[in-house]
Amino acid sequence: MTDPFTLTVIVVTFLLAGTVKGVVGMGLPAVSLALLTALLDLPTAMALMLAPSFVTNVWQAAVGGNGLVLLKRLPLFFVLAFAAVWLGGQALVVIDLALLSALLGVLLVVYGASGLANYRMSVRAGHEGWAGPVTGFINGGFTGMTGSFAFPGVLYLQALGLKRDELIQAMGILFTLSTVGVAVSLQSNALLTVELGVLSGLGLVPAILGMVFGQRIRQRMSEDVFRRVFLIALVLLGAYIGVTALFRYLG
Repeated sequence: MTDPFTLTVIVVTFLLAGTVKGVVGMGLPAVSLALLTALLDLPTAMALMLAPSFVTNVWQAAVGGNGLVLLKRLPLFFVLAFAAVWLGGQALVVIDLALLSALLGVLLVVYGASGLANYRMSVRAGHEGWAGPVTGFINGGFTGMTGSFAFPGVLYLQALGLKRDELIQAMGILFTLSTVGVAVSLQSNALLTVELGVLSGLGLVPAILGMVFGQRIRQRMSEDVFRRVFLIALVLLGAYIGVTALFRYLG
């Protein structure tokens, strides 16, 4: 894992992922997971993204002043989004990793395409009580199986009509809990080694540098244009991961 190629892949991946997060405020887990899965393998990608994802999302979860309000409003959504990660993570040791990689590709395509289409879920008044726990459980299951934090949890949070600052903080809470859940799941399945933990920690440096660079880009470039480029790239990368994983499984 410490060969020059792997180290270069890790540095470049988190530099790009951090840049995306610096510009649009999200995307570090999705970008890092997609690139690392395409170049390495799914469990390794999930382990390597832990430290950069946790550190960058803890800050996002803590800033905004809406944390307690969100936790009181969406307790079962957050609890099940965290708890179901362990359940979904059992798939990593019982299901062919090629199939799980294909599932990751599908989730990335759906997530990217829904963003490009400006699709929004709708939650009717009075349905939040059951829709939140169901969505949280599904999100946690997908997270455990693929490492992808966003689908359908982010769509659900958007459907609640939260203000921008509330939405960003809610996503930070979701992503932080998901990261911790992935760490617990990988550790329980003996898929998180000391070496991977150290390499994940090293990924913090390029991730933070990328975020600083991305914030400078934001001042010079339209955030909407960059977001569309990011989503298109996510769709293409997800399609590549899905197709190659299926060919690997069938072959």
